[in-house]
Amino acid sequence: MLDACASACGKLKAQVAKVVVGQDDVVDALLITLMARGHGLLVGVPGLAKTLLVASVARALSLSFGRVQFTPDLLPADITGTDVLNEVDVGGSVRREVRFMPGPIFKNLVLADEINRTPPKTQAALLQAMQERHVTVGGDTHALPDPFQVFATRNPIEQEGTYPLPEAQLDRFLLEIHVGYPSETEEREIARRTTSGVVPEIEAVLGVEELRSLGALVPRIPVTDEAVDLAVRASRCTRPDAADAPQEVKNYVRFGAGPRGSQALVLAAKARAAVCGQAAADLDDVRALLLPALRHRLVLSYRAEADGVRDADVVAAVSRVL
Repeated sequence: MLDACASACGKLKAQVAKVVVGQDDVVDALLITLMARGHGLLVGVPGLAKTLLVASVARALSLSFGRVQFTPDLLPADITGTDVLNEVDVGGSVRREVRFMPGPIFKNLVLADEINRTPPKTQAALLQAMQERHVTVGGDTHALPDPFQVFATRNPIEQEGTYPLPEAQLDRFLLEIHVGYPSETEEREIARRTTSGVVPEIEAVLGVEELRSLGALVPRIPVTDEAVDLAVRASRCTRPDAADAPQEVKNYVRFGAGPRGSQALVLAAKARAAVCGQAAADLDDVRALLLPALRHRLVLSYRAEADGVRDADVVAAVSRVL
């Protein structure tokens, strides 16, 4: 089964490569998030194919795809759906009944585009869905499709008309994946491909049932005790009151990662092992995921902003003491 998982991931990467040039680390992190059945936050400046990447993955996996363009006037009902009053003809008489009209969140793969452009009240509409895989509207609870995963994009440079993401929202993302600029060679290839007029055809490499099977496999992958210990120590070292926290954490962090940080590290390490075809998750898998699994769970102080200290710098300091 592990060989089948690694093979499927290889085929998926080949399909994505038809439309997205380079970004191998980003695609790997996206695959890890998919296999772990988690949610991902893609951070990068405009024009780096974040939306195209998520849409291409949905097509290659035969998943239903929903996109929500987050704007300041977006309402929670625009995401989850709402109850509507319909008139139904029953035996020659008209009867009114309330029917639930599902929103775009009722898809296997949901892209929350520019998630920080809508107020926290609307962002909170995703909280229950991301954690519990169902939504409550008008007192009725509606189950979401299986699988259900959210990939959100965030522009890190524009501040006008944007809102900070609540910590509770950030904590529900398994990984924060940063998308960087392509190399000169990759950018040359991007310019050539996107202006050629040729539209690449993405083939489906997995079905929904196969993806469910792979998602059920990941939690059953063994993980060494040393890897679990490392994940827990890493998460605890991000808390300022921890005895073994590095000085950077004590100076610049207000609140560190909670237990979800440890859980995310262990689960993502298992998913990374599955993607690579390994029989068990080990220390290397945890170390490789420290930054994307922990950086968005840190609440930095104003002193950090004043001194130019980033979340990546704090995670690097934690990595050094482990």
